[in-house]
Amino acid sequence: MADTTNRLAGIAYIACDGITVMVGGKFGYSVSKVKRETMSGGSGVQGYKETFIPGFITAEIRDSGALTVADFNDQTNVTVTMELANGKTIIGSGLWAVDSQEVDSMEATFTVKWEGPSVTEN
Repeated sequence: MADTTNRLAGIAYIACDGITVMVGGKFGYSVSKVKRETMSGGSGVQGYKETFIPGFITAEIRDSGALTVADFNDQTNVTVTMELANGKTIIGSGLWAVDSQEVDSMEATFTVKWEGPSVTEN
């Protein structure tokens, strides 16, 4: 078996509600909970404001023919799990699909972005 101690990127696995999908290309995630913006006024920098933002998982998925793309658009309360090449596991719970899913027929891929209140990395 190959030594993968130094592997950082490349191979990944994604499952949505326990169903594994083919990763067609790029994927990403954000575990951020808040966004901070500096507040300035006539007398200088005065502090910052903080607003909540959703975590997200995004992936370019291969349309294998066994999938129904419309099903992704219907997702409103799913668990998405990503296993990354560096050993991390990303788990998003209670996520919903945002944006529309448009298939690139030359590559048989489409991008899905899920957002929600809980995205963690282990």
